[in-house]
Amino acid sequence: MKSVALHNLGCKVNGYEMDVMQQMLQENGYKIVPFDETADVYIVNTCTVTNIADRKSRQMLHRAKKQNPDAVVVAVGCYVQTDGQTVAADEAIDLAIGNNRKNQIAAILDDYFSSRKSIDPVIDIGHTDEYEQMRLTKTAEHTRAYVKIQDGCNQFCSYCIIPYARGRVRSRGEEDILREVCGMAEAGYQEIVLTGIHISSYGIDRGESGLPGLLARLHDIEGLKRIRLGSLEPRIVTEEFVRQISAMPKICPHFHLSLQSGCDSVLKRMNRHYTTGEYFRTAELLRKYYTDPAITTDVIVGFPGETEEEFRATEQFVRKVNFYEMHIFKYSKRRGTRAAEMDGQLTEAEKSRRSAVLAEAEKQMSHTYRENSIGKEAEVLFEEKKTIGGKTYWIGHTPQYVKAALQTSADRDLANRIVRGTVTEFLNEDIMILK
Repeated sequence: MKSVALHNLGCKVNGYEMDVMQQMLQENGYKIVPFDETADVYIVNTCTVTNIADRKSRQMLHRAKKQNPDAVVVAVGCYVQTDGQTVAADEAIDLAIGNNRKNQIAAILDDYFSSRKSIDPVIDIGHTDEYEQMRLTKTAEHTRAYVKIQDGCNQFCSYCIIPYARGRVRSRGEEDILREVCGMAEAGYQEIVLTGIHISSYGIDRGESGLPGLLARLHDIEGLKRIRLGSLEPRIVTEEFVRQISAMPKICPHFHLSLQSGCDSVLKRMNRHYTTGEYFRTAELLRKYYTDPAITTDVIVGFPGETEEEFRATEQFVRKVNFYEMHIFKYSKRRGTRAAEMDGQLTEAEKSRRSAVLAEAEKQMSHTYRENSIGKEAEVLFEEKKTIGGKTYWIGHTPQYVKAALQTSADRDLANRIVRGTVTEFLNEDIMILK
């Protein structure tokens, strides 16, 4: 029995695909071992979203070869797809597998071991309409399962390499998604998170009912209690869309709306296809149909040419929207994108300063949102038991993804149970107490 060590880099889609690869390898007789142990095969599911991500991918591949020079080191995914020449020249890499071929990992390894030849299963990702069929039956988590519903992106933001790494939009068939989610519900998972590269585009390539139609069918699955959406493009959030999903109580009132900048001139340079005015109306629509929805976002600071005035506009705008949480990224060059060639590249020091300003704003807004939950009833899906300050708590999340804790006896088991109670106070900066 050959041993395999796996390491994942990057996004939730990569995480889902790594879980499927591990499942397939186990089904085909491979033994899974930790990445820091000696293994016959090392698989690194790579990321290429920034130059730094490329470097981390190379570092992990080289680390694997150093751990066991006789092992087969396999580079998989986005870095392989976008920089094939560098991968081919890297002596630490024995086998390279691009996107849309991860579901063949076991067969590709078997072929390699039988021939000991370095084959090149990398397709022209930009010219395929094939969705890579994968199905997951279990995950490392016991309460929440991520489900991939589409791949690829047609947006071509000026800072982003992903359309070149993942190709155009390709949607997974509804029936296949339903089978996977039904299996997850039967296995006891109460919450699913729909993920993909650009889930707002789901169905546009198949002539099907799109994301609302899929959600309506998922909502009918018995045993499933929560449906959480991954990142949404603001333009999909029309009044009709919000009206439809607000009629489905299983959908969590937790919406991640990608922003990137709160300044119209920067959004234009980014090739984002909305204005701050349109974005704000989207947030207001969600608040019209939901009581206190948790609205989260991503923001890039220090985009090429971003002036102090443009940055201040972003700071004012995020406070105006009043987000629950923000993921703040310092702009990082990515070779092969238009933004990497733009004038006005900012210093790391300036990007760090701006990031700190938004981080402080995020901290204030997040505290206020949590504080506003005090005195209100909430349902918490419990995930893990922890000892904090000498007391035993079960920790979980509300539908809004607010972390909450219930003090219990040490022998009480609340794993994967939903408990209703009242939020009473802060346990610490990030966790509320449920009673």
